[in-house]
Amino acid sequence: MNKSVASQIRTLPPLPKSVMEIQRITSDPNGSIADLIKVVKSDPLLTANLLKAANSPLYGFSHKIKTVDQAVSLFGMSTIKGFAIASAVRNNMKIDLSAYGVSDTQFVTISQQQNALALNWYQKDRAKLDVLSTTSFLLEIGAVIISSILVAEDLAEEFKQKVQPQNRQEVEREYVQMDTIEITAEIFNYWKFDHDLIDAVKYINDLKNAPLGEYSYALLAIYKTTNLLTPITKQSISEAIKVIEEGNLDLDAYLEAIEQIQNKEHT
Repeated sequence: MNKSVASQIRTLPPLPKSVMEIQRITSDPNGSIADLIKVVKSDPLLTANLLKAANSPLYGFSHKIKTVDQAVSLFGMSTIKGFAIASAVRNNMKIDLSAYGVSDTQFVTISQQQNALALNWYQKDRAKLDVLSTTSFLLEIGAVIISSILVAEDLAEEFKQKVQPQNRQEVEREYVQMDTIEITAEIFNYWKFDHDLIDAVKYINDLKNAPLGEYSYALLAIYKTTNLLTPITKQSISEAIKVIEEGNLDLDAYLEAIEQIQNKEHT
């Protein structure tokens, strides 16, 4: 691993106790919604972020979500784990993506968009959301490390002028010898996430050897659809469809999910 990347990862704050407890509950076969609600309510920042997200048009709930109990019941345990980790990252980690020309608000919006795509896509196969919900929230977290390094080395503006959607991976590796996805997997490892979460992201760049093939293919399709440098467009959807067909994933469900997200964004 690049020394600067390794050094930056080691400076990351540990996940809060509430997040660790949520991970424990969601990993426990005997964990209950009631236990989860109790932990969420104990964390005011998580509660605020959860309710704000629940009322975002992206998730398309038909009525206003006013309580934690409602939000947890609607989203489910797996998705709440993703919300908790994403909330902790935003509240405890400095988000400076100036090297990509992206604000912290845009970062949150993109993360929620990626997560909403996963949720809508796999709403009929929710068991897979235990991995996909959390990972889809955090696909871009590696870019925060890259940007931090470039800002510290006074290379952010140079990088921003050079990086484009079509060359992003190449330019990231030119500057820090790793790309966003690789660094995200290393962050997951540093935070001691479940192996399934780590492997799902780690093998996005090595699909033929992915131990959890469907997850890695799905995450790559989500990443192709929308990311820090690429909004949802006909071209990005076309690129994602190639991945979906290669991985033999549910294309119809994906297209329905895209339609739902686009409709909600324009209401």
